[in-house]
Amino acid sequence: MASKKFSSQVAAFEPVGVIAAQSIGEPGTQMTMRTFHYAGVAEHVPTGLPRLIEIVDAKKIPKKPIMDIYLKSDYRTEEKARDVAYDLESVAVKDVANVGDDLEKKKIIVRFKEKDAKELKVTFKMLRDAVEKASAFDTSVNDAEKILTIAPRGKKGLEITLHALRRLANSLRSALIKGVPGVKRAVVVREGGESFIRASGYNIEGVIANPAVNPKKVYTNNIKYIESVYGIEAARNAILHEIKQVLDMQKLYVDIRHIMLVSDALCAEGSVKSVGRHGLSGQKAGVLGRAAFEETIKHLVNASVRATDDALVGVTENIIVGQTVPMGTGKIRLMVSMPKKHKAKKE
Repeated sequence: MASKKFSSQVAAFEPVGVIAAQSIGEPGTQMTMRTFHYAGVAEHVPTGLPRLIEIVDAKKIPKKPIMDIYLKSDYRTEEKARDVAYDLESVAVKDVANVGDDLEKKKIIVRFKEKDAKELKVTFKMLRDAVEKASAFDTSVNDAEKILTIAPRGKKGLEITLHALRRLANSLRSALIKGVPGVKRAVVVREGGESFIRASGYNIEGVIANPAVNPKKVYTNNIKYIESVYGIEAARNAILHEIKQVLDMQKLYVDIRHIMLVSDALCAEGSVKSVGRHGLSGQKAGVLGRAAFEETIKHLVNASVRATDDALVGVTENIIVGQTVPMGTGKIRLMVSMPKKHKAKKE
């Protein structure tokens, strides 16, 4: 048991970063650009190289953010889960109505789209309530043609400006009729004998306010948002999970410890950083190391102006100057004492 423990440890001065880079980078070149389809969600979620680049570049919002929402035990039947999905799925005015502005008469006209509204289970009354709440102006209603007309007035009865009218029309289009802001296309998925909701979006705080949702089992692939809500440790675990998921889906099996090292490096300073020039590569200790990755002239000029020294502690710097890299066997210095008899023979 002890021998197994010691054989699994990293040797002294081992360049673990280089090995991790090789272990992830080499199979990464074999990645295809395939995408997979989440059952029932009309969203293609990026996998393969595009998703891996998103993760290591620490993008604020993924191209296709998604959420997995697990429910409390009382709501895990498929029928109840569908009701919760309907409650969570957001519908804006623009989804069920055409909003136009008549600049000549200074009016905003909202035309109800019955076919689209029927699919989303939205009634004309729900639309009217949302428009009245969002505009805070008197609204005339034509029930026969399903049309709402808003003629806004400025302060003290003065006519509103055209610019303000256009701004109001734009805000009305995005006004929420029902659901949680930022959560779209919520569908029920059944995996492992349990029903849960998969949705497009990343509003965890809005979702866990629903009493049916289990707040301990809500996940999104938006890593920066996880960091802002749950903290850096949760973001680190999310990076680990996301990178492993991308590699596993491409059937590229990389040892988890290499991915853990990347996750730790991205989160080491208390916030999620990218690996590029604005993150890890741009913050290397050595001037030559920073200059080797993009913006070469900038780093060399800054170092010249400030008379910066380079201690040549990294891999890149030593390769540039053509000397042994101080890692692994290159870090070991041996001094051998020659026996006296050999010295005498030599003399």
